[in-house]
Amino acid sequence: PFNTRQGESNRFQLNFRNHRKIVVVDGEVAYVGGLNVGDEYLGLDPKMSPWRDTHVEVRGPVVQGVQLSFAEDWYWAAGEVLSGLNWTPRAVEGGEVVALCLPSGPADRLETATLYFLSAINHAQRRIWVASPYFVPDEQIVSALQLAALRGVDVRILIPKNPDNLMVGLSAYSYLEELEAVGVRVFRYKPGFMHQKVMLVDDLAASVGTANFDNRSFRLNFEVSMILVDPQFARTVEAMLEADFARSEPAYASELTDASFPFRLAVKVSRLMAPLQ
Repeated sequence: PFNTRQGESNRFQLNFRNHRKIVVVDGEVAYVGGLNVGDEYLGLDPKMSPWRDTHVEVRGPVVQGVQLSFAEDWYWAAGEVLSGLNWTPRAVEGGEVVALCLPSGPADRLETATLYFLSAINHAQRRIWVASPYFVPDEQIVSALQLAALRGVDVRILIPKNPDNLMVGLSAYSYLEELEAVGVRVFRYKPGFMHQKVMLVDDLAASVGTANFDNRSFRLNFEVSMILVDPQFARTVEAMLEADFARSEPAYASELTDASFPFRLAVKVSRLMAPLQ
């Protein structure tokens, strides 16, 4: 198991979790995304079914980055350097997609995940579409989304209608007013549970990975994102998310303002606890 309390310096704490989902096959093929290993991810849990997730398969040189991330995690967990790995994956015929494996976590000198999301949002000219099961961003991410909407970018956030974490679900309500005021649209995915972590930037790039839009993924968890810069892949992600939006309903700030006092109080308390979620 990945133990963040081991080591003489006890550098990590129990709060720091390995949230990565990585599969590498012979150093030639890698898979990254939101799927863990469990019955619910196969749609076998009636309470969470149908399960909605996104994983991406990559080949070529970028597989080295995914494999390195796994090897580092293995070394930390087992104290063993993996030997005999294939570090020269075959080139993909016609493969011209620019791809980057972006691991992030509390061991980073910089907050890599936060910097990536901020940079992508700040550079968007046409759209930023985000799908995340947990939407509890910090103030700088909220400000970046607001500024993007104010400069005319189509900003959409997709979250599950039926969250698996009550406090996180309540926290999401607290962002509706400040986002709606500047034109950011929030949608709730209705069927089952949506667990994908996807971001589409303009018509050029998209990322699929394990990082949610919350403080835990930005700073506390070990995460990995696959960033692909390719118009064709972006169109594929666009079509995928369009289908998800069609299965969703819009969320409005009035849902909170018109709610009962106990519910509004619960939302405020959840928002106050957001940095710990």
